[in-house]
Amino acid sequence: MFIDLLTMMRDVMPIILTVLFFQYLVLKRGLSNPLHVSFGFFLVIIGLYAFVVGLKLGLFPIGSAMAEQLIANDNVAFIYLFAFAIGFSTTMAEPALIAVGKQAQEASRGKINGNIIRLLVALGVAIGITVGVHRIIVGGSMHFFIMTGYSLVIILTFLSPKYIVPLAYDLGGVTTSEVTVPLVTALGIGLATHIEGRSVLIDGFGLIAFASIFPIISVMTYGIISQWRLKSQGE
Repeated sequence: MFIDLLTMMRDVMPIILTVLFFQYLVLKRGLSNPLHVSFGFFLVIIGLYAFVVGLKLGLFPIGSAMAEQLIANDNVAFIYLFAFAIGFSTTMAEPALIAVGKQAQEASRGKINGNIIRLLVALGVAIGITVGVHRIIVGGSMHFFIMTGYSLVIILTFLSPKYIVPLAYDLGGVTTSEVTVPLVTALGIGLATHIEGRSVLIDGFGLIAFASIFPIISVMTYGIISQWRLKSQGE
């Protein structure tokens, strides 16, 4: 455990040194409150350390265990249901998504509803992970699924209102953050490990890619529908 803490300090140190370099040598100004800033960096290190330990003790093991038990249950429907539910619930808990949703609502002056965006993104992640799990179960080629998904994204990019496109692309990356990635990765590796004929490296990874594509699709689809409804009301 102590070694993990030292490793975390080593990983965070370049960030601290970069900030201090620009603050003192480039901007040539001291920190307004060095004590508070130092305490903040300390909390960051402790928080990241606690998060990494939590992954090792909780999220990774339970993700793998759930995959093993679902396979042993011999009911594919429950695997799909778990993939959908875990994708939706973890995304709704993502701090980054909550922040982006609020900022988008404020920047658009109410034109974009932050809560609706959260629900749409969570739904997109849930669908994406379910599709990714289906690929692992049937053993399909990832190239086909990914190319089809991004082809749809390209088409929707041209059809969607301009104000929703940048937000949709950002939300595709925001969703794959601290809460979602550990469980989804563990689920994919667990399924690939316990399904006969699947490779952990080839089939176990890739779920995060699906979790990134489908939120873009769901948000841009929402933008198209909203624009169509506004035009219909105007007529």
